[in-house]
Amino acid sequence: MSDEEGRKEEGEGRSEQLAGGGEQLGERRPNANYKLSNTNSQDGLHFYYNRERRLENSSEAVKGLYSGNKQMRFSLFGPLLADKPRRVLFVIVVFMCAGILALYFFGYFDTVYLLDGNKIDITATAFENNAIIIVKKTADKKDAYSGAVDIAVAPAESDNLNIFYHRVFFSMEKEEEYRFAVPFDDAELLMVLQNEKESLKLKIKPD
Repeated sequence: MSDEEGRKEEGEGRSEQLAGGGEQLGERRPNANYKLSNTNSQDGLHFYYNRERRLENSSEAVKGLYSGNKQMRFSLFGPLLADKPRRVLFVIVVFMCAGILALYFFGYFDTVYLLDGNKIDITATAFENNAIIIVKKTADKKDAYSGAVDIAVAPAESDNLNIFYHRVFFSMEKEEEYRFAVPFDDAELLMVLQNEKESLKLKIKPD
């Protein structure tokens, strides 16, 4: 037998062994130990997701979403704090309101002035060519000043140096009111109140 005939027979033998091995592999699947699902029916399928069991420990709001019986509850701050921009805007508004209240508390928006322990509230009303001035005094302290108070009134913007002088007396009463007329019809008046210790300067606009 020649060398070529020997190689040919050896190749045919290997081919037969590979074919036989393929038949053996075809008889047994590599994943034969794993169970395959039944694709023709759902009887063999096992579902491990259980919605009822998962919702047992959930909140009432989550349960309401799945049941479809969600009850809308009124919330005053809920819409204002729904997202971050609204929360930031809400905080800014709160701080602005707090600042305005603080300024009002310290008297920045108030027309009440202090003169030696007395709160002075002054208003003016225009009447024909005159202005009627009303001075309200409230004793803010127990030792608030009582006695004579000199008042000077003049136009705030005028070349004429016309000054009107008046005097009132603060008594021991807690609240008092004084009224007097000045011969000025200007839009703004300059007013000075002075006692033995202190003086108060202010501008008023007759209504």
